[in-house]
Amino acid sequence: MKQAWRWFGPHDPVSLDDVRQAGATDIVNALHQLKPGEVWTEAAVAERKNLIDTTPAGRTPLTWSIVESIPVPDDVKRLGKGAKASIEGWIASLEAVARNDIKTVCYNFMPVVDWTRTDLDYPLPTGATCLRFDQDRFAAFELHILKRPGAEADYDDATKARADAVFEAMSQEDIDYLIMVIASALPGSTTEPLTIEGFREKLIAYRMIDAKILRQHLIEFLEAVTPAAEKLGVKLTLHPDDPPRSLFGLPRVASNAADYQALFDAVPSASNGICFCTGSLGVRPDNDLVAIAQHFASRIHFVHLRATKRDLDNPLSFIEADHLDGDVDMVGVISALIQEDRKRDAKGKIPFRPDHGHRMLDDLKKKTTPGYTAIGRLKGLGELRGVMRAVERLT
Repeated sequence: MKQAWRWFGPHDPVSLDDVRQAGATDIVNALHQLKPGEVWTEAAVAERKNLIDTTPAGRTPLTWSIVESIPVPDDVKRLGKGAKASIEGWIASLEAVARNDIKTVCYNFMPVVDWTRTDLDYPLPTGATCLRFDQDRFAAFELHILKRPGAEADYDDATKARADAVFEAMSQEDIDYLIMVIASALPGSTTEPLTIEGFREKLIAYRMIDAKILRQHLIEFLEAVTPAAEKLGVKLTLHPDDPPRSLFGLPRVASNAADYQALFDAVPSASNGICFCTGSLGVRPDNDLVAIAQHFASRIHFVHLRATKRDLDNPLSFIEADHLDGDVDMVGVISALIQEDRKRDAKGKIPFRPDHGHRMLDDLKKKTTPGYTAIGRLKGLGELRGVMRAVERLT
């Protein structure tokens, strides 16, 4: 398997030399300076690829080989094939990527918000911090800050009582922080930052869209873009919903094995694949990650390895755990992935990246990108690499 690293471009606090020292060889990148829906040009992609691939004298080579992500515009999610111009723009971006010899593209289809957390620096007993999704804080945001119509019906009395208590204890600074974390787009997000009023307007635009309609729009998108991907030799990889359940009353359609099977049945092309994210899928206790990895092995063209841990007293809440801990059978998952990787030729080897490391050691003193610190991911990559070496030796 190919060891990859997400890098956010020239302004990332983590340098390319940091990546080299971590031992990764493949870079996961995107043109984050462009807004969702803005078409990528071949020249812009080439400029970034030249920055990554040009190796200073005496340095280890790096290659930009995975795009994460080309954002799917909002109107595609709302209108499906009716958003013809946006789909054509997405294909143009795909072509710009492929002409620069980047053949793996990750994307997601989450409406309004991308990956969602409530805390960016949740303290751990070790003194490190991590990303966290707290269901009671999320409910407090929905019920008392966003004030989404109908939200009350989505929570039982006990949750509403806890959310009331959480909100009552909040200062204005706490409220502003929660708005920032949930609404203003986290690192790598493919959705626009939102004000509270803008958030409400976006939700209104989706009021008639249920899971059946959203899935159909995703299928229509894939029916349009997959033929282009086939011609270009590109593998499309759909990232799971994060967390893998409805938020804000919005449907989500990439949360479990049944969701992915429906998409592969509808668009059976080998270019239609999965970004196997163990953290996102692992939040749901009914997702058997080893079984999913085995069942969809040939469809897995990109992997995010991280472990989430659900709270015992409220399993809808979770933290980003150490890579080998939490609720993910990481050894079992890696074993399944290695079995598949052995079947592939050199060009088809599975790239993986360590995801969402803790903020720890010297990174606690620095300005870092939430979830994407150097030291936390280095620790995770070292742990994952050790498991892989052992599995390769013993199987």
